[in-house]
Amino acid sequence: MTFSTFFNEYWLDISQLFSNSQQRLYWGYLLSALAIAFTWQFYKKGNHLIASAKQAVNLQSWLSQSARADYFLIIVNKAIFILLSPLLLTKLAVGTLVFESLHTVITPNSYLAHATPSWLVVTLFTLTLFTLDDFARFYLHKLMHQIPWLWQFHKTHHSAEHLTPLTVLRTHPFEGLLFSIRSAIVQGVCIGSFIYFFANKVDLYTILQVNVLIFVFNVAGANLRHSHISIGYWRWLENIIISPAQHQIHHSTAPRHFNKNYGAVLAIWDKLFGSHCYNEMNNNLRFGISEQKDPLQHSIYNLYIKAFVEIYRSSIKAFKQ
Repeated sequence: MTFSTFFNEYWLDISQLFSNSQQRLYWGYLLSALAIAFTWQFYKKGNHLIASAKQAVNLQSWLSQSARADYFLIIVNKAIFILLSPLLLTKLAVGTLVFESLHTVITPNSYLAHATPSWLVVTLFTLTLFTLDDFARFYLHKLMHQIPWLWQFHKTHHSAEHLTPLTVLRTHPFEGLLFSIRSAIVQGVCIGSFIYFFANKVDLYTILQVNVLIFVFNVAGANLRHSHISIGYWRWLENIIISPAQHQIHHSTAPRHFNKNYGAVLAIWDKLFGSHCYNEMNNNLRFGISEQKDPLQHSIYNLYIKAFVEIYRSSIKAFKQ
């Protein structure tokens, strides 16, 4: 890869963070989150117009040391993933493998494809892809907390002491690699299977080229999950969908909140696995890994290198025992 090619790909990736509707940080989703935050502060909290606007934006969070570490990770990680991209598993490769594998074990049933209405195939595919992807996100996230060596990498994300929408990309490159593989497997399996059984009837219900369910989730304030705006839902709804306040509990330093609310969109997985927690609207949460602040928490060493050092130390200790 030439420097010119690398630079062009890098600039395209960075610019698409905010211009591509398939990205969580698409400007339209950010704008809708800002509008929701302002409305919440004005009507629910009873603040004046100017105060509501200041609270919705909260420049202090965006200018904090924690947020600056978010920006640094985004800039560096984009470069790392462009260099690694030729080696990464793709959904096309997985989908092709699944499609070809099904041919060896199942005889194609042409009647199934012909007899099933197109609208039903599209509905099933849209729901199945969304549900499987959301469960895979939940379960891998759960493993990142419960398996000690994986937690060492996930700590980079949880070390954020101020949450902004860009904190969603505050990840160690190894965690990003795992979630990339997860996405390729889930989408590849789903696409390959549906195309095998339903051929050219397979399609998604989309808005702006995004799964309609994900689009609704994003427009409804997904970016507020990583923010200082604590918006909770009715309890019955928080049994189904993770509210911003519930995800903020997941980032809380309070021990009672540890290992709670792993879900991305659906709360039903946390209900099933016993990690569900309702919002606590009257409590001021502190974010981070622990109550005691580390002055070097946002250093390059802590963000990138410490995970490998801690895993090595744990391995040596386990070997000696």
